[in-house]
Amino acid sequence: MNSTQNSQTPDAAEKWEIQLRKGSLELAILAALWKGPLYGLEILRNLESGSDLVVVEGTVYPLLTRLRSLGLLSSEWVESDSGHPRKYYRITEAGRQRAVAMARLWNRFSASMSSLLAPLNHAITNEEVNQEEP
Repeated sequence: MNSTQNSQTPDAAEKWEIQLRKGSLELAILAALWKGPLYGLEILRNLESGSDLVVVEGTVYPLLTRLRSLGLLSSEWVESDSGHPRKYYRITEAGRQRAVAMARLWNRFSASMSSLLAPLNHAITNEEVNQEEP
């Protein structure tokens, strides 16, 4: 591999990781709402604390709007103690069905990828050890 390809590799890996995260965001939002309604900022916090997803409002709110237009979420404005109303999102029955179907696909896909990637585990472990050494 030449030096030009080496310098481009981290950038390509970052782009791939961003696409991977974006692709899983719909399922992550439906999962975050599984236990009950949340308002936008709570959804963001839930995604950040419960996963490696780093999400900005400009990404989540359009997706919430799209999921609502597809009938997978419902929303309602609720007055809050802080004085301004908050829009709470709730997963619908159609959203629950979609989330279960997506989770089933995710589990099957991630299991097959884990199996495929098993030979790389030794390389990953050695890489982590090498990065820790001064």
